[in-house]
Amino acid sequence: MENEIPLDAIDRRILRALQADGRITYDVLATQVSLSPSAALRRVKRLEEAGVIARYVALVAPERVGLGLTAYLNVRLEKHAEVHKRNPMDLFRAAVQTWPEVVECAALTGEMDYLLRVVVEDMAHYSRFVMDTLLRHPSVEDCKTSFVLDRVKNTTALPL
Repeated sequence: MENEIPLDAIDRRILRALQADGRITYDVLATQVSLSPSAALRRVKRLEEAGVIARYVALVAPERVGLGLTAYLNVRLEKHAEVHKRNPMDLFRAAVQTWPEVVECAALTGEMDYLLRVVVEDMAHYSRFVMDTLLRHPSVEDCKTSFVLDRVKNTTALPL
């Protein structure tokens, strides 16, 4: 991979620790990875500057803030674009950025073009999103939905 940043064992231990707790102090981090606090700070700053650490966030429990329904939507786009129109994929990609219900969007191979992870309050909110937003988009031809019944595994941590 051309964008891959070489990581040594200490970098990987730092990343595992920060994935587990992004608010860990440099003193505690340094102890966990067997470095001095200043060396741990330098390593973290280097990982941030290299783009390995993209940002720090709070992981919010959706159910605790009234977002009790998660759905995965397979979306198929129209394949034909008139000459004066923008590419359907470009139009769709731009629109997805403005839809707050969509928390993840991935382009796919196979029968469908995109997979959306949508988080909403309830079935009524989901219905409004699909009927009033998604299916009204001029690039969308079809969608198929699967609802999450139970989260068997849910992590943001990468296997380092």
